[in-house]
Amino acid sequence: MRVWPGAPYPLGATWDGSGTNFALFSAHAEKVELCLFDDDGKETSRIAMPEMTQEVWHGYLPEARPGQKYGWRVYGPYEPDAGYRFNPNKLLLDPYAKKITGAIDWNPAVFGYKLGHKDADLSFNEDDSAPFVPKAEVIDPAFTWSDRRPRHPFHETIIYETHLRGFTMKWPGMPDDRRGTFLGMTDPEVVAYLNDLGITAVELLPIHAFAHDQRLEEMGLKNYWGYNSIGFFAPQPEYTADGGVDGVKSFVQVMHENDIEVILDVVYNHTAEGNHLGPTLSFRGIDNTSYYYLTDNPRYYNDFTGTGNALELRHPYVLRMVTDSLRYWVQEMRVDGFRFDLATTLARIDGAYSEYAGFLTAIAQDPVLSKVKLIAEPWDTGMGGYQVGAFPPGWSEWNDKYRDTMRKFWKGDPGQLGELATRLSGSPDLFKHRGRRPFASVNFITAHDGFTLNDLVSYNDKHNEANGEGGNDGHSDNLSWNHGVEGETDDPEIAELRARQRRNFLATLFLSQGMPMLLAGDERGRTQGGNNNAYCQDNEIGWIDWEETEDSERLFNFTKRLIKLRHDHIVFHRHRFFSGDKIPGTDVRDVRWLRLDGQDMNPEDWEDTERRRFGLLLSGEAGQVHLTAKGEKETDDTFLILMNSSPEALDYKLPTDVASSAPWRLVIDTNVPGGFLVETDETAPLAEDGKIASRSLRLFVKRVAENTEE
Repeated sequence: MRVWPGAPYPLGATWDGSGTNFALFSAHAEKVELCLFDDDGKETSRIAMPEMTQEVWHGYLPEARPGQKYGWRVYGPYEPDAGYRFNPNKLLLDPYAKKITGAIDWNPAVFGYKLGHKDADLSFNEDDSAPFVPKAEVIDPAFTWSDRRPRHPFHETIIYETHLRGFTMKWPGMPDDRRGTFLGMTDPEVVAYLNDLGITAVELLPIHAFAHDQRLEEMGLKNYWGYNSIGFFAPQPEYTADGGVDGVKSFVQVMHENDIEVILDVVYNHTAEGNHLGPTLSFRGIDNTSYYYLTDNPRYYNDFTGTGNALELRHPYVLRMVTDSLRYWVQEMRVDGFRFDLATTLARIDGAYSEYAGFLTAIAQDPVLSKVKLIAEPWDTGMGGYQVGAFPPGWSEWNDKYRDTMRKFWKGDPGQLGELATRLSGSPDLFKHRGRRPFASVNFITAHDGFTLNDLVSYNDKHNEANGEGGNDGHSDNLSWNHGVEGETDDPEIAELRARQRRNFLATLFLSQGMPMLLAGDERGRTQGGNNNAYCQDNEIGWIDWEETEDSERLFNFTKRLIKLRHDHIVFHRHRFFSGDKIPGTDVRDVRWLRLDGQDMNPEDWEDTERRRFGLLLSGEAGQVHLTAKGEKETDDTFLILMNSSPEALDYKLPTDVASSAPWRLVIDTNVPGGFLVETDETAPLAEDGKIASRSLRLFVKRVAENTEE
């Protein structure tokens, strides 16, 4: 096949309508070959790249067309003690591959060294890995877009975290060839469900191409969650009908047409190649010393992630690969944001976290990436890895302090009121600096990693036996409570209390300041049978069961009404943190913390560690200090939230010194099976002093402009 010099940019395989340019970065290679394959996986050509410009090897093949399968062989020293692991017997995936076909067959040939050899990874494996590894494929990126980006403001965003495959595998009536795919998520009934629920963004667990671990496959399991990336530009082949990108683009387009944003959970902190004893699939064989964060002994890898390696984002070409990938997904695939797994790893300088790390600086100055939704998982497993609140302006962060506080409070743990008030307020102790807003806090009760909401109130202990690790995996300190019986129960009192606690958690989540994230299936009482680490369960444990029951429909309706209430009232998603001060021009404070007798909390009340109840008064007049995008002032009703996590019912008095002369009306009572007493607050019954049930929440409203003549 003819080969021309081509160009060093763009990296990867780029079809221009006439031929394909191929370019690969490798600073320490001595020779680079492009290998072409037919549809049967037979290697048909090896073409040495004719040019190397500024550490990029490149060539142009005028006869290469979309659909051409290819891989790389890279020549250089094999000196693990010096960090070099070149082995041309290993076919390597293009880091910039836009489409990947096939999967890893865990033959010993995929390792750069001889398995079982006395010298371990210092030995050299001459077996050809090409028959056993996936191939990249040239694509034609053309697609007819007709979408608009929803661009929901941060403070109005409601995130729905879901697994693409797990969401549709048991969806009723779906064609089998669409289950578990992007096209399955475009099913009209699926879209109608998401719209009915009222969320504004779907956050997908990793959909970048990833590897299934050898250990898991040998046990009949899979790397279901996908936190094992091997390609940052290509979608996971099994999630698309043909391994290509059109299904992804169709999914994004359908979501946008229905006013739903798409956020991707991305894993740039490590790759599927593992530690020094891992396989040679791509980066390790292309240029190990450039791509990976090596220790002082370059045979070994720094591991801040618990996976065996960490990408070396201090290297300009590795950082460029990550930012190129992000821009590709924003500009070409049109996604709306990213949640960065173990984001602290991405921002380490000489091992320590720094907000001035190259990755964070690159994002901040990028005119494309700085404008999308950026969410950090602000921790990793390395020293100094916990960095909640330390990411720079422009970032939102998963807030595990919110999660833990809400779990402790509703479980009835003592001494939680001060922490609870802070978390309900958007965690200003963590985020109120440098102009950051309450939406910097991503609030969640549950996420993919841990118990589902149903299991949180049904199990004291994790039950991960199906993972094959002897129950040693997953968190042990879950702050969960089974309410008397471990797992399923026929006891009506326990079942009712669990249902009430689910409503308590959901109501608290959507009435808190910050950006709420709902785990898919929690709105229906989904269970994983007590498994709190279903990372390898691509089966009934990990999939959502859509069977309709009276309880699941009741909880779904409660959840969607909560979401609508939040959308309708800005007091629950303010632009600014509470100040506790009087609103200018009024005698009203934006927030008041009350005892159940209607009086303001005093220092002694806050210091009472046995107090498990209090009230939160949100003034609708606080909306007057905020402006809409059109410059109009917003006002709202005044709301009172009463929370009681004690085991007994308590008397309460409604505050009488509230500016509005409208009567109090009762909108939510989580002690009621449906949670909401009425459809809307306009028709809510008049409220008087009374009792709040044990372990329950009540919400009252005073209308801004209501005719009080009854």
